Order: sequence, then structure tokens, then C-alpha cells
Amino acid sequence: MLYRLLYQLVLRWLPPVAIHELAAKGLAFVLRAPGARRLVRAWAYPGLRGLSVTVLGQRFPSPLGAAAGMDKEASWFDALGAIGFGAVEVGTVTPLPQAPNPGPTIARITAEGGLLNRMGFPNPGAATIAATLMHRSGETLVGVNIGKQRTTEISRAVEDYRSLAHTLAPLADYLVVNISSPNTAGLRELGEVGALEPLLSAVQAEIADTAPGTPLLLKVSPDADDAQLDAIADLALALELDGLIATNTTVDRGVLRQAPPWSVRRLDGGGISGRPLKARSLAVLRRLYERTEGRLTLISVGGVESVDDVWERLAHGASLVQAYTGFVYGGPAWPAGINHALVRRLRAVGYSSIQELIGAATSGGN
Repeated sequence: MLYRLLYQLVLRWLPPVAIHELAAKGLAFVLRAPGARRLVRAWAYPGLRGLSVTVLGQRFPSPLGAAAGMDKEASWFDALGAIGFGAVEVGTVTPLPQAPNPGPTIARITAEGGLLNRMGFPNPGAATIAATLMHRSGETLVGVNIGKQRTTEISRAVEDYRSLAHTLAPLADYLVVNISSPNTAGLRELGEVGALEPLLSAVQAEIADTAPGTPLLLKVSPDADDAQLDAIADLALALELDGLIATNTTVDRGVLRQAPPWSVRRLDGGGISGRPLKARSLAVLRRLYERTEGRLTLISVGGVESVDDVWERLAHGASLVQAYTGFVYGGPAWPAGINHALVRRLRAVGYSSIQELIGAATSGGN
């Protein structure tokens, strides 16, 4: 409640990028106090046994994770893990350092609980990220999201992804191929099955050589139609990928209902996240779960604001749920609040663990 008041009175008027950087540095600083991280973690993960999920060969202390984009530089994943995120997906990482797209890159759509961004994979590059991950404590599960360099031709994109897998797969708890961001010109062309199959096969081959057993997932677009989603699901099964992440941001302005036109025009292009994406993200999850018959790990992201959203995604087949915009509007206590609410609801309905909930609302559920 206090954070929401602070947001309404002060934070909403400050530049989003500056607030993000301040939050990252401030939280990391506070948790460096002796014993602070251990105490905060103990509070953030109540009823740990029932809250945890075992998937992708890992035990996630909570099904709620931080989506890619939250920690682009791999600079505060331990702090995010301490406050209640069961895993943090860093990146998107490119082979070389990359600045944000020119011009304004992010705008709030406060009236609809959304964000509009055209960041374009800003990050310090694979070598720097690898150096950081090499010395991590292991306290927080870390996925690594990878994407091609902005200047790399689509015809040579496979080289970027293979190079990234070589450098980062040995240091990641799971690896995610991102071909679905709308903020890198031409990137979504790689989502066509004809281009996707050789790319994923090359990444799989690199993982087999350098980091056997590292789970590989693909992040999909909410703007894909049902036929495209089915084709991607079928390919993922054929290649024996470990999972799919649904979804990235959307370029569909039709998801906006209340935002004034000027708030959308502030950025040329870009993808929408948050509440406006909620319905489509859930629809994509349900489609993929039905198509794959529960044989792939599904991670749902897009419009996750409350315990109701997390519960719904799990019940409809997601093994894990990620958030970004919900945390921006909810504040630092938000992930722990979700965890506490999940535990209360588990007890209320008589489940002993989150694992029992996964897929329960589907015909193939428990």
C-alpha cells in the first residue's frame, strides 16, 4: 500500500529507466547489510516445501520468476531472488555490448497497468555477463536469455546464437532463445519454422558440446496465429526442446482499451507488456499446453499482476510463471506477497504443493 502511494505521488513522474536503475542499486545496497539477505529470503518464501516446483532438472523455491528484461546486465539477480522471485532470467544477452535503440525507449501506460518499450536488447555483452555468472553464489536460479546482435544480418543469426550458447550455456540454469522481440528489426522472421529449425538445432549441438544437460527453451510471440503456434509447438516436440516461454511483448495496439492516444504515440514502435497482454498470453498458454499435451515445460509471462493470475496460469498448464510489469507497478514487496498468497490458497483448497496445481484446470490435469 505504501509503495502504491509512493508510486502515485512521486515515482510515476520520474523517467522509467532512472527508476529501474535506482531500484536495482538501492535493493542491492540494502541487502548487503550483514544477515539482511538471509532474513529477507526467509520471509519471502513461506511454506517452502509446498511453494517449490521441481522442473527443468531444478528445484525452484517459488513458481514466480523475474522475466527477461528485469536484469539486463546480470547485476541484481541475487537481490531479486532474495525478495521472492524463484528464478531470474537475465538478458537478453547479445555477443557484443549493445546500447539501447536510439531515442525514447520506454513509456508507462499507467491507465492500463502496462508498459510500452523499444529497448532493443541493451546489455554489456556475452563476455561481461559470463564473467559475472562465473562468480555467482548459486543462491538464485538464473536463466539466460540470448538474442542476435542488432547489426547481424538475419542470414547470419545462427552464428550469434551458437556463439552465445557456447559462452553462456555452461553458466546458466537454463538457456532461452529469443526470436520473438519486436524491438530488433527482422528478428521475428526467425520465428518461421523454416528458419527456426536450423537455428535451434545449432544451439542444441553447441549445448551438447559445451554444457550437456542445460535445458533449452524458446520464447514465443503473442502475435503468432494459431497455425504458427501449432507449428512451433510441433517443432519443439520434434527437436525435444525442454520448454517454451509464452509470451513476449505484443505490437498489437488493439489490446489497449483506455490509454489516451498520446501515451501510445510517445514511442515509435515497440512492444506492449503488462495487463493489456493478459488475455492473449493466457490464450497462447492454453493453446500450447493443449498442442503439446503437457509434454513440454511451459513458462507463462504477460499480464501477471496478482495471485489470481499466477494461480490461473499454473492451473492451465504453466509449470512456472514470470513477471516484469506487475513488479514495476507492485513494488519490492510484491513477489513475497504473491508467495504468501499462494501458500494461503494452497492450504485453503487442500493442495499440499504447487506441483499438484499444474494443469489442474485442463482436461489433462490432475
